[in-house]
Amino acid sequence: METVILFPAIDLKNGQCVRLEQGDMARATVFNLNPAAQAQSFAAQGFEYLHVVDLDGAFAGKPVNADAVEAMLKTIKIPVQLGGGIRDLATVEAWLDKGITRVIIGTAAVRDPELVKSAAKTFPGRVAVGLDARDGKVAVEGWAETSQVTVLEIAKRFEDAGVAAIIFTDIARDGLLKGLNLEATIALADAISIPVIASGGLASIEDVKAMLRAKKLAGAIAGRALYDGRLDPAAALTLIRDARRS
Repeated sequence: METVILFPAIDLKNGQCVRLEQGDMARATVFNLNPAAQAQSFAAQGFEYLHVVDLDGAFAGKPVNADAVEAMLKTIKIPVQLGGGIRDLATVEAWLDKGITRVIIGTAAVRDPELVKSAAKTFPGRVAVGLDARDGKVAVEGWAETSQVTVLEIAKRFEDAGVAAIIFTDIARDGLLKGLNLEATIALADAISIPVIASGGLASIEDVKAMLRAKKLAGAIAGRALYDGRLDPAAALTLIRDARRS
């Protein structure tokens, strides 16, 4: 089985670690005032890869929480993938130079597909595309706007571009602990050759089991379920390690 990764998520707003409900900035719960300490805690729990989003950056169209991200990079040794406000090649390069392992391009993937292609070509294996869907259509600008294109249409644009992964989020489920939308995520993974990571709504160990049973996905992102104790990190990571051996 290919390496499946469970990514713990740190969402940054005003320099703090928060979780949103359905991407709504007005519905943010602060979970940790110190993102670097949160990152360290995830690394200590045995997670191998961290997923970070600069929420303010996604709205501003440029990095806003750079200080918090840099503090995390100084604190932990595990790789970090980062999204939010990455809209040009200079920003991609700046983050990779600072030690980010993989950047996630979201809004710009819809508005400026050439940016993704040139970034993926310049930095092979270090560019992922974040596709966030509301009723199957891609949302942009920190989810404030919904475009008219489907997730599959956009994903197909990048088939031969060298994109490392597509991170597919179902906005309707995000932060609500309703369970991953595995049906839509697996359908996407079946239709393209790029590895797909599931995001939005992971609620319990059952979601992790279902993802592993599907054998189609490169991983999943866990947020609120980790913060409020519904998902036991040790149990989840053990399942994933066992699946890799089988």
